[in-house]
Amino acid sequence: MGHVFGAFTLLVCALFGVVITANGITLDLNDEVSIKSAARIVADGLMNYYHGNESGRIPGIFDGGYYWWESGAAWGSMLDYWFLTGDDTYVEVAKEGMLFQVGTDWDYMPKNQTLSLGNDDQGFWGITAMMATERNFTNPSSDQPQWLALAQAVFNSIALVWDSQYCSGGVRWQKFVFNNGYDYKNSISNGVLFQLGARLQRYTKNETYGYWAEKVWDWESTVGLIDSSTSYVYDGGSIENNCQVLNKIQWTYNMAVYMAGAAYMYNYTESDTWKTRLDNLINTLDVFLYGNTNVLYEPACEPSASCNDDQQSFKAYISRWMGATIQLAPYTYNALFPILTTSASAAISTCNGGSDGVTCGYTWLTGTYDGKYGLGEQMAALEVLQSQLIPYTVAPYTNDTGGSSIGNPSAGTGGLSSQTSTAASQTKDKAGAWIITCVLSAIALLTSVWMAMDGKGEAKKLQEWIRVESNYA
Repeated sequence: MGHVFGAFTLLVCALFGVVITANGITLDLNDEVSIKSAARIVADGLMNYYHGNESGRIPGIFDGGYYWWESGAAWGSMLDYWFLTGDDTYVEVAKEGMLFQVGTDWDYMPKNQTLSLGNDDQGFWGITAMMATERNFTNPSSDQPQWLALAQAVFNSIALVWDSQYCSGGVRWQKFVFNNGYDYKNSISNGVLFQLGARLQRYTKNETYGYWAEKVWDWESTVGLIDSSTSYVYDGGSIENNCQVLNKIQWTYNMAVYMAGAAYMYNYTESDTWKTRLDNLINTLDVFLYGNTNVLYEPACEPSASCNDDQQSFKAYISRWMGATIQLAPYTYNALFPILTTSASAAISTCNGGSDGVTCGYTWLTGTYDGKYGLGEQMAALEVLQSQLIPYTVAPYTNDTGGSSIGNPSAGTGGLSSQTSTAASQTKDKAGAWIITCVLSAIALLTSVWMAMDGKGEAKKLQEWIRVESNYA
């Protein structure tokens, strides 16, 4: 599938030193303007998969039959693009798409996604909302859900399904009992909860979120999904054997979601414990570097050319989260930035495909387009390329350093009404935070009991109780 480029884009790129030729995009990785111009080409290619802003189409959803979560992740890439380049071309389109998919309860659980909704799916949309919060993205109007409240809603609704009945804790992969994978507890579903907790703690200074981040880390480590001797992050385990037999396949985004989360925790706490955990995760990067090339790849599927659509996007997230780690823990620059630079050069060399001559391929190991194209391929190339702009930008904001989004600590625990808070809800004191912690822990335990009893009506009553109680926190 080729992409169509307008004469205007070609002219702009030529003016700024990026040349589109039969051989793709050439750029100078030491030149900020050149990087931004190249990123514009790749970002335009990504947005060629989006038609949700056209008449009769669905805002927020990218074309190509991709799972819903990947659209949420793609908006994250476009938020990064806007923030790192300063190009506001797609700001209004991104804002519209992100808001259209929030669902009736403003928690990124739209009813039409019920049959395939995972905690990880919801979590990726929540992370994008958190990115909007930390980047001080254009705030929605007062009658719409706010970015911080959306991130809190996703965090809360995932924390509420913490399941202590099996595997001594953890959240399940899938949201609902009728979904395939409901019996699986995986690192990415727990990882998005971990990272959101770490980020929300840093942004709000509400240490309730940090408590949950610690809780997830401790569970992952205890059950063995974060290996105690190697720090490898494994995929998951089944409740059928109480997570005693683990699926030890390693994916880039599993490690990266914990790496960035650990960087957020280190940035906030400045503790040696979190520095050690972060360093140990960084030391596992060799698993995801091909030979001695210093180029990122997906070892579980890339050598056999068997990566599916989801997996073809995973390198986007490791690139994004390596960049975030550098910003939050600057001492990691020397370990991480050279990998991103080498990988960016390798990735851009694949962007010479399609009828436009600049469509990006999947593998970064061949030096040219490999014939594979899609949303994931464009996202990965964009994220690793724009990571080269990290030295020119500031770290993610907090509500003390420039963030302005309005939050609501009880969002996601009781339906639409939980999002009608004011800015005052951002300043809950620690006593209130502890009450929320107790409430969340109680609901997690009681929900586990409900799951065993299959009492749907009782669960609804329980959620209503939590909504009421949280109003007093």
